[in-house]
Amino acid sequence: MRLIVATCEVDYSGRLSAHLPQAQRLIMVKSDGSVSIHNDGGAYKPLNWMAAPCSIVIEQPAGGDQQTWTVKNKGSDVLKIAISEISLDTTIDLGIDPGLEKDGVEAHLQEILSSHPSHLRSDLSLVRREYPTAIGPVDLMCRTDDGRYVAIEIKRRGEIDGVEQLSRYLELLRRDPLLGEVEGMLVAQVVKPQARVLARDRAIQCVIVDYDDLRGLEPRENRLF
Repeated sequence: MRLIVATCEVDYSGRLSAHLPQAQRLIMVKSDGSVSIHNDGGAYKPLNWMAAPCSIVIEQPAGGDQQTWTVKNKGSDVLKIAISEISLDTTIDLGIDPGLEKDGVEAHLQEILSSHPSHLRSDLSLVRREYPTAIGPVDLMCRTDDGRYVAIEIKRRGEIDGVEQLSRYLELLRRDPLLGEVEGMLVAQVVKPQARVLARDRAIQCVIVDYDDLRGLEPRENRLF
């Protein structure tokens, strides 16, 4: 991961347009190529970002810190970062991440819904839990009655990062010709309004489930307790 603290000005153009006037910010470049820009606040949420896969072209005149970054994705979105002064520029190898361990509620939701995917949509049947991709497993891979695949990500709370995570999975899954145009579904007990907007833009379906209601479903397999 590359971390840069710099005085910069940022312009984003694509489905929407946005401008960040010149100020000191943190620029984060991850190993997957994604770029995000942060200020000293707002918790984890970046001011602007470009999700992977994307390309970065850096133009730098001879001498000085001045740089212009042009970040593009596969579509028409462009993120331009004009850097006038760099205070810190460091690269850190974080190694292989073991992945997120779901809390008890998310794990139990996944277990219940894997046995009852039709609770989410009547035409769904389970293909596999923890369906593998190069960047981590999809919670549930299901199939519709007419043969279309649906990748399902399960969260306690549906937020923007969950939509982004599922978007990255879909990007990889859709490269597999055997799967075709995989649909995406974000399942949560609560879905934030911002996440709904982003999910709609990414053609991802949001489904709200009631945990107590799901706990009343009988499992398929016989149990002693």
